[in-house]
Amino acid sequence: MPVPAGIGIIDTMIGFPAEDFAMYDFIRKQLKDPSAKFDFPVEYMFKQVPKEVYGNNQDPIAVTLGEMDKYGIEVGVIGVGGDVSQKALQDHPDRFVGQGAVDPNKGMDGIRDMIHQYEELNVRSFGAFNAGYNPQVGIDDAKMYPIYAKCVELGTPIFSCAGVPGPRFPMWPQEVARIDQVMYDFPELVFVTRHGCEPWEDLAVKLMLKWPNLYYSTSAFAPKHYPKAIVDYANTRGADKVMYAGYFPMGLTVERIMTDMEQVPFKDEVWPKFLRDNARKVLGLT
Repeated sequence: MPVPAGIGIIDTMIGFPAEDFAMYDFIRKQLKDPSAKFDFPVEYMFKQVPKEVYGNNQDPIAVTLGEMDKYGIEVGVIGVGGDVSQKALQDHPDRFVGQGAVDPNKGMDGIRDMIHQYEELNVRSFGAFNAGYNPQVGIDDAKMYPIYAKCVELGTPIFSCAGVPGPRFPMWPQEVARIDQVMYDFPELVFVTRHGCEPWEDLAVKLMLKWPNLYYSTSAFAPKHYPKAIVDYANTRGADKVMYAGYFPMGLTVERIMTDMEQVPFKDEVWPKFLRDNARKVLGLT
């Protein structure tokens, strides 16, 4: 069915256009192939990266809010790094929710930084990119366990990239099978996968059936490419476990996402949960 209007969408991955693409330098310096020269290191995967919104002297917060308003996105989850994000959270607390970053290679300094982000920046979740750490760190590595323990203690979910990474890094840190041990050791941890879980979508479904606190978000995928296993799961036993995430302005326009969304065959009762309710529950929003 068509996407219902007036839901008040929560986008669990949105950002702001920057002056340039320097934010991806941490990725580029680890790459060994020609993709290191791309503005956006994974643009080989996207046909229409919205580069036109970068470096155009427009107010980045106004640009993102304009897209949100145009397409019915009520709340966006944003990273808290940088002055723009800080200003957005301060000026528009009803529209943006902060997400902190974690770094397992920093040891206790990383844990103290989590506490700072939680207490001073009011983050409601944390994000992990295991294939992108330098050195890489597996999802189930011992270095991650203090981070998971702190998330449980703070009552914050962790959104973790899972599946083959877009940047041309080795994929082993994000193998979906690694999540099983984490959920076994931390049954109270709320763990939300990001970026598709490919090519292990069927395994992701099995693990979500197994572990009550494991969820899936659709970040970095145009809706026409949502895995069939995930759509089928949402329409059957997983209506409460799959949530919307976009990828603006990194790799997709909101227009592309919402145009494609009309073709996703979710059942009527799934749409409100997918677009709003599941994220609201996981993030503790009222």
